[in-house]
Amino acid sequence: MAATGVGRTVERETASGVEVSPVAGHIGAEISGVDLTEELSEETVGVIRAAVLRWKVVFFRGQSLDHAGHVAFARRFGEPVVLPRRGSASPAGVPEIETTADRLELGGRFGMEHEEWLARRRHTLLRGWHCDHGARVDPPAATILRAETVPPYGGDTTWANLAAAYAGLSAPVREFVDGLRAEHRLGVGYQPRPGDDAYVRHLLDHQVATVHPLVRVHPVSGERVLFVNGYYVEQIEGLSRAESAAVLEMLLEQAVLPEYTVRFRWEPGSVAFWDNRATIHLAPGDNAHLGFPRTMHRVMLAGEVPVGVNGKPSEPITGTEAGRW
Repeated sequence: MAATGVGRTVERETASGVEVSPVAGHIGAEISGVDLTEELSEETVGVIRAAVLRWKVVFFRGQSLDHAGHVAFARRFGEPVVLPRRGSASPAGVPEIETTADRLELGGRFGMEHEEWLARRRHTLLRGWHCDHGARVDPPAATILRAETVPPYGGDTTWANLAAAYAGLSAPVREFVDGLRAEHRLGVGYQPRPGDDAYVRHLLDHQVATVHPLVRVHPVSGERVLFVNGYYVEQIEGLSRAESAAVLEMLLEQAVLPEYTVRFRWEPGSVAFWDNRATIHLAPGDNAHLGFPRTMHRVMLAGEVPVGVNGKPSEPITGTEAGRW
């Protein structure tokens, strides 16, 4: 249904007491009128599924999910991914959940403090934008992130709509990128420390790389999605390194234009549910110096092998056999 305001119409959908209220022009909606701890009806599940497909990321506030409830909710929409390696803050006995506690568990992990590790990884200003596990041959279809403890200010997360970004390209550029493929690899752009570098050894021991279409066709909506991010993409096949770098910079800048993004202010009990096939997101970088705790719990849902406009699927290079994350 549509609610009218002064001089404008507000798009809002309501079904069985569940209300979907968009919060930005191209991406993001808040869903109210649902308690995620309860047994959800098929109609409610359908409303949520449709909202994620339409708005790419949806937000719930004031939820009281525990770990078991988080996993149970996720299972209504797919099969949770089980990681063989998780952060040190992750709960024992709940393998579907990965927990980050202010990223403090990474401090000293590779012989350097988190700030140095982050600086060595981020070789461009857009390096932090990523989809979850995008170097895999079958990246997760969706992610459900739950906030336990958040700072009183700062710590927001931002998402970008990759389908809208693709549609916003000019017709000649869309035609150009439709047939391209790019290598996605862990550790792209990392600057090693002089001498022995524990993180380099980690990357070599756990390397994952895949050739993905630069434009993938969404398996449900059929939308064309600009499948690019600053975290994993190494190089566009068939282009020189200089050409590839220029094209990737242009496409990533297109993807994160403000009009294609939404920023979410977390509260304890907030839940974000996003389509990992059609979005990239940026974790906050404005709260590390504040000293406030930020504890988040994540469940990812198993996804498909991406397929390009020409019908050609992604191809694994290394470390992407089934079950390895």
